[in-house]
Amino acid sequence: MSNDAQTRAWIEVNLDAVRANYRTLERTVGSSRRIIPMVKADAYGLGADRVVRALAPLSPWGWGVATASEGAALRALGVSGPVIVFSPIAPNAFELAAKHRLTLSVSDLESLDCWAAAARRHGPLAFHVEIDTGMGRAGFDWRETGSWGPAVRERAGDNLRWEGVFTHFHDADAGDAGPTAGQWRRFNDALAQLPVSREDLMVHAANSAATLRWPEFHADGVRPGIFLYGGNAAPSALGVPVPESAMALRARLTHLRRVPPGTTAGYGATYVSRGWELWGTLGIGYGDGLPRVLGNRGCALVRGSVTKIVGRISMDMTVVDISAVPDAEVGDVATLIGVDGEHAILLDEVAGLAGTISYEILTGFTPRLPRLVP
Repeated sequence: MSNDAQTRAWIEVNLDAVRANYRTLERTVGSSRRIIPMVKADAYGLGADRVVRALAPLSPWGWGVATASEGAALRALGVSGPVIVFSPIAPNAFELAAKHRLTLSVSDLESLDCWAAAARRHGPLAFHVEIDTGMGRAGFDWRETGSWGPAVRERAGDNLRWEGVFTHFHDADAGDAGPTAGQWRRFNDALAQLPVSREDLMVHAANSAATLRWPEFHADGVRPGIFLYGGNAAPSALGVPVPESAMALRARLTHLRRVPPGTTAGYGATYVSRGWELWGTLGIGYGDGLPRVLGNRGCALVRGSVTKIVGRISMDMTVVDISAVPDAEVGDVATLIGVDGEHAILLDEVAGLAGTISYEILTGFTPRLPRLVP
């Protein structure tokens, strides 16, 4: 690991944990199901290049991205297998997607026509149809399958291969299985109306949570995301496997000062020292993606001890009360997510304190933080 990259703040990526989490999913679904790791948003902020290289020897069926440019980047890495773009793309992105032989998810006939035109220019291309069963953001309406299904079939042919069909669950991480089961019924109602045999299509629906909780929804393949990267796929559900932690967030102490009672910290002076306290400034802030809401709420581990963030988090700096670590020195490493000694700060714990989800924490870290593999 480069010392130059550890001068201020950084993220440590544990690829062994990513592989271990993949194997947990593999054991859950069995050898007959296809696995499509989601590596969109730069593999949830951990680096798509290193994650793809780490998982490739485990032979995933394909890869999931959100944009044509993300798919093109995977091709530049040497990925030759299926790369599915799971979000609708803008009209000016079809050419890029076709050039790199990506597989599009299609939500409307107009997009399918654009993809068919690209296939006439570039040769055979594939697509998967998304069926909206309640998510509401993309996909053909499940209630209108009798109308759009034949239209899709008419447009498919030798140059435009209808490879798969899928839906997306909106509540698979919730405690109640009812909404997900309801979506599954809608999905199967739509599948029964399609003018092609179900056996001729790859059917998939399960994200990380559904993969780990409900074998009956595994279909032909699954699309895990957050579990691979160390996030609890269903925090409110019992019996769901806990992933191995795939990242740690570290920052160095860049300044120390002992302050008297009544000293204020940060914008708005939201914290006032109650007595003599030892404060340490960390070289990290919301400009690095550390949520500002963690001010006066979050923690950091310094020399194995728990220290509290005091005052509001600034763009580039964060202050912690390290009175319990009197021997701390400038240059010491603080852990904001990860393990130090006998204590750990978990990704989901930080997300909870920030009032959000682990997905947003991971993808919110900016390029200013080097991603390092120990």
